[in-house]
Amino acid sequence: MRPLTLTKPKTMLPVAGKPIIQYNIESLRDSGVTEILLIVNYKEKMVKDYFKDGKKLGVNITYKTQEELIGTANAISYGEDFVDEEFIVLNGDIILDTNLLMKIIEEYSKFDSDTLMVLTEVEDPTPFGVVDIQDNIIKKIVEKPSKEEAPSNFVNSGIYIFNKDIFDKIAKTEKSPRGEYEITDSLSMQIEEGKIIRGYKSDKRWLDVGRPWELIDINEHFLEGIKTKIRGIVEPGAHIHGNIRLGEGSVIKSGVYITGSVYIGDNCNIGPNCYIRGNTYFGNNVNVGNAVEIKNSIIMDNTNVNHLSYVGDSVIGSNCNIAAGTNVANLRFDNETVKIFVKDEKIDSGRRKLGAIIGDFVKTGINSSFSPGVKVGCNSTVGSGVLLYNDLGSNKIVFVEQIHTIHEKKDADKKLHTKD
Repeated sequence: MRPLTLTKPKTMLPVAGKPIIQYNIESLRDSGVTEILLIVNYKEKMVKDYFKDGKKLGVNITYKTQEELIGTANAISYGEDFVDEEFIVLNGDIILDTNLLMKIIEEYSKFDSDTLMVLTEVEDPTPFGVVDIQDNIIKKIVEKPSKEEAPSNFVNSGIYIFNKDIFDKIAKTEKSPRGEYEITDSLSMQIEEGKIIRGYKSDKRWLDVGRPWELIDINEHFLEGIKTKIRGIVEPGAHIHGNIRLGEGSVIKSGVYITGSVYIGDNCNIGPNCYIRGNTYFGNNVNVGNAVEIKNSIIMDNTNVNHLSYVGDSVIGSNCNIAAGTNVANLRFDNETVKIFVKDEKIDSGRRKLGAIIGDFVKTGINSSFSPGVKVGCNSTVGSGVLLYNDLGSNKIVFVEQIHTIHEKKDADKKLHTKD
């Protein structure tokens, strides 16, 4: 998810007005689970400052810091003193359907099992933990098998219900070859000991946020369902065709044309004379200048997109200044899907339209341009007139070097001495 996660934990990236993890907290609450332990580490203060004790969301939140990032089993072990009986474990960077949580709680209560693991069926199981399942009981877990060795197409989703036996198995779990304590190794111990691990095959949708463009996908998903709620000001002459959420202190100025679902946070200024297309999200204190067009993008807090700019299918971080005439392209000349570098490997996003992924505190100069799929690190500057077609790291400045040829005008002397 870099550069977006250089300044924020992934779970705190915004989706349709909420951090990713808030959707799970609300789903747990709506499923009747109100005692929540968050295992934190990276930039944990941001999480604690936002959620505090959880009372505003109707839950009780406790925090523990995972001292070393040495695996999921180790993270779960921090909950041993927190739980008294059965408990749910889920990753903070997936967004669950409330109905799924209610279903697995019901399923666990109905049958005598030690562990419940939520499974999903995939076409290619080779990158996952794949289960050998018989009559809904898991007999074996195979990590990242070849296609020939895969016992099924059902894979571990990372959502569990455990009883306290799992802590005994975690205590006996040794580090894997990659240097982590793997929860699948702990589960394999349960299987070897004859404990019952029930597999729950789910067709309910959950959303996994692992790549920058998936943030755009999820934002689209949630914005499609928003209902109009206007707490700010819509000036006469603005045209709104779709559902919008307009925050307190925000103004949509005359001449603004909005289509589709759009979320505008608090204290934003939009316009005049802008074209805002769904599904676009603006955080708080965002300013969008005259004659700007923005499509299907995420613009985070305290960012300015100045006049005569275009931003398409992009994610722009917090505290950025996008100068006048900046163009963020989102479509390749050949109409092929956009490729983007992730950990030095070029990955196909699967999206025909994908613009730039821009970190926090980035500045652009007038008339700068970005090719589809470009990433810009935090605190970097893209100078005036630059066409950026490769990724730019953090704390960098890129300028265009121009060669100017200056000539004397042949009639300059004549014009300077002409009398009225």
